[in-house]
Formats: sequence, structure tokens, C-alpha cells
Amino acid sequence: MRSIQKTLLWWLALGLLAGILMATALIYGQARQEANALFDYQMKQVAAALPSQFADPVMPSFAQPEPGASLFHADEDVVIHIWDGSGRSLYLSQAHPRLPQRAELGFSNVRTDEGEWRIYSVQLGPAVVQIAQPMSARSEVAARMALRTVTPLLLLLPLLGWLVWVAVGRGLRPLREIAAGVRQRDANALSPLAVTSMPDEIAPLTEALNQLLARLSHAIDTQRAFVADAAHALRTPLAALQLQAQLVERADSAEARREAVGKLRQGLERLTHLVAQLLTLARQEPGAAAPAHEPVDLRALAGGVVAEMTQAALDRGIDLGVDADGAAGPALVCGDADALRILLTNLVDNALRYVPPGGKVDVAATGGAGSVELVVRDDGPGIPAAERERVFDRFYRVPEAPTGGSGLGLAIVAEIAQSHGARVLLEDAAPGLRVRVVFPAA
Repeated sequence: MRSIQKTLLWWLALGLLAGILMATALIYGQARQEANALFDYQMKQVAAALPSQFADPVMPSFAQPEPGASLFHADEDVVIHIWDGSGRSLYLSQAHPRLPQRAELGFSNVRTDEGEWRIYSVQLGPAVVQIAQPMSARSEVAARMALRTVTPLLLLLPLLGWLVWVAVGRGLRPLREIAAGVRQRDANALSPLAVTSMPDEIAPLTEALNQLLARLSHAIDTQRAFVADAAHALRTPLAALQLQAQLVERADSAEARREAVGKLRQGLERLTHLVAQLLTLARQEPGAAAPAHEPVDLRALAGGVVAEMTQAALDRGIDLGVDADGAAGPALVCGDADALRILLTNLVDNALRYVPPGGKVDVAATGGAGSVELVVRDDGPGIPAAERERVFDRFYRVPEAPTGGSGLGLAIVAEIAQSHGARVLLEDAAPGLRVRVVFPAA
């Protein structure tokens, strides 16, 4: 794993070093300009002081150096060469690299075998004065000036690195404290982390962890409530099955046995239906792995569900059909086709359970501007307005509900609708109930 402290230290150290190098280059360039200006001024002053000394050609000409002899003593040496108008050498301060014999008045740069030279030439009466200096001397002076300026910064670099290491370590201490607190927690301890005196950079992480802990706590509480409700819901039908099995064993005639077996079969069907609904509800729990959503035609889905439940409606003497008035084209939503089929099946099954024989149940799917509605309308007794919020609770049933239900149908409908971003509305149909599930259009 990478260390934030080491990463920050390296980046800051590299940044400081790059800044020092850039400062060194800038200081060297500025010092080089100042050195050039200073030495050019000195060369002019030296040339201005020479005429009084060399008014007459009293000095013999300087002999040429022997081959292989040292051309000059040091880089900072200044070479002074004076000759008369006829080109006769009057004075040469020292041996020098081959400088041009023809002077170009003013400043000029000449490249020789010994490097680049700066030359200042001026005519003083009949004499011509040439003053030369190697450019390396100026570069050396500028380098010394830049080095003297930057050396304290280089010496301070380790101290700055230590200060950065300590400062970053102190800044990351709250993060280590949070990690230690989370590491020492029990698996069942989901209380929020303390956020007092947290730096602004770490506070969002702490808040995100607290939100995650809150979601985990809510999910665990939901699972515990689900298990408790499921155990309570299964206890009664299981006890009824045990009692009906005992009645089958005690039956003393074929007719009594057939009646007991029929009741046992009905109890098994109710228990099977209850277990299937519990499994469906568990699959629709928030946080459960959901399949990928795809475009679903609610109008075609409604036709398939009505076809599947037509026989159940005929057995109860109920008119079940699809209301196609005003339908034009598909009513598309983006969702899970299996979950939407369960949603509509539960709505139709609830309507068939509550509508008396001879009643009517209509299913419709309509598309509008930006939304699609799935509507199930019946002419049964409906649901009182005071009970419409509670019927979506698990295992809750209205007092006048017929026997055989589990109180999970509308709870499953609410979970599936929520996972699809839809709203479930219960409205009066005068008479009966109208259930509208409003989806966002695909």
C-alpha cells in the first residue's frame, strides 16, 4: 500500500528541488547579465587610463610565445594589446590566444581555440588599444554568485522535509484515529463515528462512513423485522396444517377423511402461497441483487397476466378483462419484466379476492407525456381512506378482509414499484377501488 505521508513528502521535496533549480537558473542568468555589464564597464575604464602611460612608443614589442607554452595564467586574466597606426605592437600584457590583429572598434565576441573572448577596442590618438577577457571568467563569477545565493536553500531542504513529514503526520492523525476506532468496533456496533474536531478534509469521509453505517443498521433492522414477521406469519398456518393432519388420522369414515384431506390441501395451498410471497418480498428488499432493467411493454404484460388469471376469475364468477379504450401503440417502461408481472398479478389477485361474484375487474395500461400508468379497477367494496396508508405494511389486513390472504400482496407491490421509481395510488372508483401505478416512461 502507498503511504500518503511518503507520497506527499516526495512530491513536495521534488517540487521544492525543482523550484530551487529554476531559481538557480534565473539567478545565474541575472548574475551573468550583471557580470557582463560590470566587466564591460571595467574594460572601458582600463582603456581610458592607458593613453597617459603609452603616449610614446618606448616599450619594445612583446616576443611571440614559444610553442607549447601556457597561453595565459588564469581564466580571469585580462589581455591588453596596444599597437600603433602602422600595425607595430607597442605593448602586450601577456601571452594570449590568437586574437584578431585587426581591431573592430567597440565590443565584440571572438571564438578561439581557448574558448570565447570578450574584446573591447578603442583608438586613442595614433594608438589602438585592444582589451580582451575570456567569457569563462564572467560565467565563473555568475556561477559563484548563484551558488552563494542557493546554498542556504539547499541546506534548508532537509529541514523543510522534516517539517513536512511532521506536519503531514499530524494532519493525518485523525484519519488513523478513525481507522483505529473502526478496527476496535464490534460487528454489531453500528452507532455513528464521532465527528468532533475533525479537519475539513476528513469530515466528508467520516460523514460518508456514518451514512453507510446508518444504511447498514436500517438494512439489518429490516431483515430482523422480516424474519420476525415471517416466523409469526408461518406459525399459524403450520399449526393449522398439524391440526388438519391429526383430523385426517382420526377420521373414522371415508367421507370424514375426504373432508379432512380437502381442508389439508387448502391449508397447503395457502402455506405455499404465503411462502412464495415471502420469497418474493425477500427478493425485492432494498439492497438485494436486482437484474438489469430493460424496456417492457406494460400493455402486452397486462394481456398476458389477464390471460393467466382468467380461469381463476371464471371460477369466482368475476368478469376479468383488459380495457383497451384509447390504447395506441405500446406503453413502454424500463424495468424487470418478471418483477412487473408479479406486481400486476398481486393487484389482480387482490381484486379477485375482494370483488364479490358477478363483479368486474378491468386492467389497463396507458401512456402519457413522460409517464406510463398501469391501472387495475374493480367494483368491489374498496378500501376506506383511513386504511389506505396502512395496507402497504407487511402482514396488515383490513378488518373486513376475506380469509385466505397473508397481508403481503400490496407490500410486495410497493417494494417493486419503489425499485422501478414508480408511485402507487389508491383511489375511489365509485363504486370500488382504482389502483394506479405511475411509471416514468422508458
